[in-house]
Formats: sequence, structure tokens, C-alpha cells
Amino acid sequence: MKPVTIYDTTLRDGTQGTGISFSILDKIRVAQKLDSFGVDFIEGGWPGSNPRDAAFFAEAAKLEWKNARITAFGSTRRGGIAVENDAQVKVLLEAQTPVVTIVGKTWLLHVVEVLNVTAEENIRMIADTVAFLKKSDREVFYDAEHFFDSYKDNPEYSLQTLRAARDAGADVLVLCDTNGGTLPEEIGRITGEVISDLKCPIGIHTHNDCGLGVANALAAIRAGASQVQGTMNGYGERVGNCNLTTIIPTLQVKMGLPCVPDLTQLREVSRFVDELANVPQDIRAPYVGQAAFTHKGGLHVHAVQKISHSYEHMSPGLVGNSQTILVSDMSGQSNILSKATELGFQLQKGAPEVAAILKKVKESESIGYEFEAADASFDLLIRRTIGQHKSLFDLKEYHCSYRQSADHQFTTCEATVKLQVSGVAEYTVEEGDGPVNALDAALRKALRPFYAWIDSVRLTDYKVRIIDGTRGTAARTRVLIVSTDGQSSWGTVGVSDNIIEASWLALVDSYEFYRLRAEA
Repeated sequence: MKPVTIYDTTLRDGTQGTGISFSILDKIRVAQKLDSFGVDFIEGGWPGSNPRDAAFFAEAAKLEWKNARITAFGSTRRGGIAVENDAQVKVLLEAQTPVVTIVGKTWLLHVVEVLNVTAEENIRMIADTVAFLKKSDREVFYDAEHFFDSYKDNPEYSLQTLRAARDAGADVLVLCDTNGGTLPEEIGRITGEVISDLKCPIGIHTHNDCGLGVANALAAIRAGASQVQGTMNGYGERVGNCNLTTIIPTLQVKMGLPCVPDLTQLREVSRFVDELANVPQDIRAPYVGQAAFTHKGGLHVHAVQKISHSYEHMSPGLVGNSQTILVSDMSGQSNILSKATELGFQLQKGAPEVAAILKKVKESESIGYEFEAADASFDLLIRRTIGQHKSLFDLKEYHCSYRQSADHQFTTCEATVKLQVSGVAEYTVEEGDGPVNALDAALRKALRPFYAWIDSVRLTDYKVRIIDGTRGTAARTRVLIVSTDGQSSWGTVGVSDNIIEASWLALVDSYEFYRLRAEA
């Protein structure tokens, strides 16, 4: 068994952060990425709270998971209600996950003032719910909400709540610093006292309100905690949760505690999640940020070019990052080779085509492209660079128009497409709910006589990112499109000063990538 297991709550606690939202397909793609990365538990959401989470668990039940166990989140039964009659507890079982995490009140302030139940009833609520879930053959984690505030206020009652969960069969008791206000020395001392008293597996769940989310989790692990909960990129309520992109490499590289099988995927996973969340990447993020191993000062550059570890605390390649010297940017061929191999290309390090691909990637990124969540566009970039690409059609022109009557009683968006497929001219016109929808409809209509598979592909998500907001309405735009054929999904990206052109580029990539798959 691992000395420390990783519990990811990006899809539940992370989405409680301001500006963070995932579609159902986004959640599935993130979960699959985390599973491939090797996290142990993926908390998919609260199935009784909203239709989106319920739909995620329905989809997740149909899929195979290689490394992770999908986890449903809920709460203890309500006061005064038998656990078998509590609807939200029943929904946890209906999610069909092998693991269920329930949150319960530990702090008497919340028990009396928020839940309006007695201290004794709260103990019964915890025990009844854990026992009920264990009878249904679930692995059960108990999240002790506000535990550290509670322990400092009334340590004996706090321990009583944990004993109730332990004695009812909970597999792990998770101590939560819900308000994020506890200091590392307090976390370490209290966690050690709990482990000494209860002698059972303990987890840690910290928030970052004092900027100590990772430090507090490390303090608990040093005291004996064997599970750490957190989110990718530190998403979460208020200022966020313990950041898994920071704590995982710290545990694995600095403390020698293996967490994931291939840490070199870390930066890609981080950027993938940011891209699907439509959140700008934090360039100064530890380990995974663009600036994490970037050197600008003359003294630093002079030293690091001779001995890299003179100004780097570790090799950037360990986390999938690379050293950057702003005055003479260094190559990143290893990253290109790794990703190309993953996509099925056989390239040799040092070959001219690898250098050409790297140059094209750098040129694309300099104008705003990001390929982390757009593997399909990266696949096509490689093919175009090495001469293995064949266009679906020859474009002549396309046009979009939007008309609205003065009284707002009439609106329409229309797109026209002129192109040639195998020498045959096509000119189509279609209307849509918006310019991209109309453009997609017109392109499909033009391609349908030549490509029978066109109706198998549908667009499921469309995201727009303004890259340089300082330019106002002239700002460059990045469009990310996610498409599916009902069996799998893929992402494509387009960048332009014009949102219509950026959308067109991503749209065409989506169909060209599927054509390659269909022909294969």
C-alpha cells in the first residue's frame, strides 16, 4: 500500500470556487485524466445536490477506471430521521460508487446553532450513516468538518464524533481545516494526538485561507496522516484548497513518498484542468508554472547554464516542466517526443522533423495557442509539419451575418461556405442559433455528400478565452471546442484576432481529426 493516498476533490470542492464550472463531459474528461495520472480517489460530486452531478455518476458507472476509485460525496442523515428513510443517503448508494465520503458536524457551534440538534443526536447521525453505508458494502470515508476549530474549542466532544465514525466502520477519518485558519504547528500536534488516541487511518483536508493549505497538509502527513485531500491547481471555496500540483511532487520528490506512477505528467494535467475550467494558468505556480524554472537575471543565467541545480531546487523534467532562459530559450524536444509517442507517432530525438515540430509549437504558443486540452489539434500540427496531412477540402471563402429587427421581433444568423472537395465545388447556406452554430451547419451541409461520417460527430462544448485583454475589442481570442462521436471525445483549438476565424480553425480541426480516425 502507498504510504499516502491522493484524494482529488476538484470535481466537487474545486467547483465551489469562484468562476469554476465544468460541464458533464468536462467532468468525465477531467476524471479520466486524473485516473490516467494515477490519483487514488476521484470525488465526482454530490449526487443528491444537482442533475449535473447525478448525470456524471451515471456516466462514470459505464466506464472502466484503471487507477482511481470514483467517490460520491454526501452528508450524514438528517436529525430525527431514520437513516434508511433519508433520501440523500439513498442517493449516495444509487450513485454506484465503490467509495462514499460523508461529511459530519464536529464543532458543537455547528451542531447546536446550525443543525439545531443535540450533541447526542449528532453522534447518532454519524454512527447510523456510516454503519448503513458499510452494510451496503461501500468503503466509507468520514470528513470531520471544522475539526481543528472544534478540537481547540472542545477536544473531548471532537474525539467522540471521530470514535462514533470509527466504531461504526469508517475506513478513514479525515480531519478538515474547513475555515483554513489553523497553523501548521497546530495541525501537526492535533493530528498526532488524534492518531495516538484513535489508532486508525487518518486523512487531512485543508483550505488555503492563510496560504498554508499545502504546509498544513504536510504537517499532518508528518504526524502520521495517510490520506491527503486536495484539488488540482488549488481550486476551491474562497481562496481554494490544498493544491495537489504542489503537494504531490513535494511528497514524491522531496519526502520520498510515492504518490503517482509518472510524475512527468503533472504539468500537462495541471494545464489540461485549467483549460477545461477556462481559467488562465498561474505562471508562478510551484513546479508546474511557466515561470517555475525560468531564469532572467544575468547572474542566475550565467550560473544555471553551467550547473542547473545552482539555481533550481530540482530537475524541471521530473514534473513535465522545462528550464527556460529568457535570453536564449532552451529546447523542449523531450516534451514533444513524449507527447508524440503518446499520440502514436514514431519520432527520433534529434531528427529534423522534431526540431521543426518544436519550432511550430513555439510559434503557435507565441500567438496564444495552448494544446494541453486540444490533443487533436496537436496531432494535426505534427502531421502538417511532417507532411502527413491531407485537407478535407479546399476552402474558397466563408461568411457569417447576423440580422436583428429594430423591435427585436426578428433575429437570424446565417453562414455561407464555398469550398471544393476532390475538385467538386460546393456552395451552401445555413442558419443557426449563433454564428458558430450557423457556420457548423453550413460546413456539415457542404461535406455531407462526400463524408458519410459527418453526422456521427457533434460538438459538445465551446469555450472562448480572451488572451490579451489590454487590447480591448482587438484582443486575440482562443477558442476550444470539444467534440464526440458518442464513444470518445477530443479537443481542438483555434486562435485569431477574429472570434469567427478562431472558431472556424477549431471546427475544421475537429472534423479533420475525426476523418483520420474514421479512415484508420
